[in-house]
Amino acid sequence: MGSTDSKLNFRKAVIQLTTKTQPVEATDDAFWDQFWADTATSVQDVFALVPAAEIRAVREESPSNLATLCYKAVEKLVQGAESGCHSEKEKQIVLNCSRLLTRVLPYIFEDPDWRGFFWSTVPGAGRGGQGEEDDEHARPLAESLLLAIADLLFCPDFTVQSHRRSTVDSAEDVHSLDSCEYIWEAGVGFAHSPQPNYIHDMNRMELLKLLLTCFSEAMYLPPAPESGSTNPWVQFFCSTENRHALPLFTSLLNTVCAYDPVGYGIPYNHLLFSDYREPLVEEAAQVLIVTLDHDSASSASPTVDGTTTGTAMDDADPPGPENLFVNYLSRIHREETYLPNSTKKIQFHQELLVLFWKLCDFNKKFLFFVLKSSDVLDILVPILFFLNDARADQSRVGLMHIGVFILLLLSGERNFGVRLNKPYSIRVPMDIPVFTGTHADLLIVVFHKIITSGHQRLQPLFDCLLTIVVNVSPYLKSLSMVTANKLLHLLEAFSTTWFLFSAAQNHHLVFFLLEVFNNIIQYQFDGNSNLVYAIIRKRSIFHQLANLPTDPPTIHKALQRRRRTPEPLSRTGSQEGTSMEGSRPAAPAEPGTLKTSLVATPGIDKLTEKSQVSEDGTLRSLEPEPQQSLEDGSPAKGEPSQAWREQRRPSTSSASGQWSPTPEWVLSWKSKLPLQTIMRLLQVLVPQVEKICIDKGLTDESEILRFLQHGTLVGLLPVPHPILIRKYQANSGTAMWFRTYMWGVIYLRNVDPPVWYDTDVKLFEIQRV
Repeated sequence: MGSTDSKLNFRKAVIQLTTKTQPVEATDDAFWDQFWADTATSVQDVFALVPAAEIRAVREESPSNLATLCYKAVEKLVQGAESGCHSEKEKQIVLNCSRLLTRVLPYIFEDPDWRGFFWSTVPGAGRGGQGEEDDEHARPLAESLLLAIADLLFCPDFTVQSHRRSTVDSAEDVHSLDSCEYIWEAGVGFAHSPQPNYIHDMNRMELLKLLLTCFSEAMYLPPAPESGSTNPWVQFFCSTENRHALPLFTSLLNTVCAYDPVGYGIPYNHLLFSDYREPLVEEAAQVLIVTLDHDSASSASPTVDGTTTGTAMDDADPPGPENLFVNYLSRIHREETYLPNSTKKIQFHQELLVLFWKLCDFNKKFLFFVLKSSDVLDILVPILFFLNDARADQSRVGLMHIGVFILLLLSGERNFGVRLNKPYSIRVPMDIPVFTGTHADLLIVVFHKIITSGHQRLQPLFDCLLTIVVNVSPYLKSLSMVTANKLLHLLEAFSTTWFLFSAAQNHHLVFFLLEVFNNIIQYQFDGNSNLVYAIIRKRSIFHQLANLPTDPPTIHKALQRRRRTPEPLSRTGSQEGTSMEGSRPAAPAEPGTLKTSLVATPGIDKLTEKSQVSEDGTLRSLEPEPQQSLEDGSPAKGEPSQAWREQRRPSTSSASGQWSPTPEWVLSWKSKLPLQTIMRLLQVLVPQVEKICIDKGLTDESEILRFLQHGTLVGLLPVPHPILIRKYQANSGTAMWFRTYMWGVIYLRNVDPPVWYDTDVKLFEIQRV
């Protein structure tokens, strides 16, 4: 009964607030206390009892009342933080104020006229106390709110376990409390694992939800990579002004990394009872990735070459970015720090992928640690699983992108290519053909599946997918026959005249695949008899490319065929085979599924910088030639051909403004096709294979493969070309892409309560599939 009365009183207070035309004085405690002192409403209740239309009405018609509500709620949080929240009533007030601000803040952010409100000062709210003499030192409301949240996240007997029998009695105790002793979970910089406490976890979640809402001002600004990307809320929270920055960063990271979704060694126990820790871990991951939203292209991360071994943070490094969270992340160097492996399918895998991306991007030590062991394969397999599973689902196109971006980042390192040679035996059930081989086979087979049976919006990723294969190809010791056939099928599909002539950049895909074949033939010929045999069997593709017609009638005829055949790729000839046991086909999104829009993905030339592998294995960066912009189609120094840049230089435009191929355009890149190595291989091996077949009357390919395994082309092939690696490079375009993706994920994942639904977000559009 009491709960019903409580909700009724709270609803009456909301109605009073929306109907009062005169401003209510801040000193009218009897009125304001109705919102937090006399109620016990859950966050779901607050969202139900404070409708969006009424918040907007107060904002427009009684702005001073909304301002006072926010100010008084922040004041209560500050008081709670200073007193240590030792009474149940104080704890309830803090939670109620937190829920109310979580509800109201998005409506403050959506109105440009209100956006500066929290950064203004309130009379009497001095940094040192409540007196008017402190006004010149007054903190903006946002700063007071953020510092109060930080204090409350380390409040004994509220969000952390008290170390003493007696409660914290005075403000002095709260201010002298060393929050590093109260880190939430063992891991980086903290060996002690506190006893789990359901109430503390729930209170942390409420405060983290409010913190995430404070940071979400970014959702209400349109995407603009050129403008400063600093979020003032994040900037202040992650600055030296926040004395809890280090323990809070550590608490969030350790909570995410230590999460055991199964628990207590009991298999499948998540089927028996609900896991209350998962929502906290998800919330921690979301707050962490938002605080790490830092454009690494615009400010250098600290160097990470020190060898300090005593602590989790490397103190030997020079100071990094002003954002302390980024600074701390870039300095973690203990090898015991690792990301979780899960036997239960967690729901916040997208947030974990963003966090893993940030770790690799900001902390090269972490990246090298991951790559120097086969642990990287424990990360590769789930990423490939998610990519394959999401390929038909338009609502998960962002997940597809981040998975591919991570693999692009990893593929720039030699160790990743070497690790891929480890046999693949885990057998995660995926909707792909059965094969026996290595992790490299798995990667290529999944990529083939994405290209041939993914939805149309994945086409911009084809360049990225093939760049990853190019980067690892010089290190692949033995591809299976299934994989070899997949690569040849892709070349066959991409080299048809109708596909080559139908878009200005399609021929890039052929160049990438030829580079893959050249790398394997020149550097890994021994052991790759399956690929060599597949090339011999499909030699007509290479001859057709060498003799590609360039006359106008043939070009016109190819384009006519394109209009009749809209499907870009067919699986015919790819020898699909049976799928793995236990797998389910990738399914499109359910009709009505919500998705958020993404900004355009930067082109592969913007995503990567080229490096040449020297004889000693080191990388030499290939700088663009001076005074030549890559935008205009000029070649970079060391590029094998100009063809890579043709995308920016369309051939001709028809009257309708559509791009149209010309003979000159075809000739400009046809003459650069790197076919010499493959043609020499065919010239030497085809007669030998044909002779064996005639002499022995062979129809069994195993004999031919045995011959190819023992063959050699030493001295017969052209001089090996230098290995070219396209390494991911941070840039403002990808920083903006990650920002829209990250906030889109957070928007869609926070449905209970629906923090941002029905507010006027500007960073992305909400669409239905």
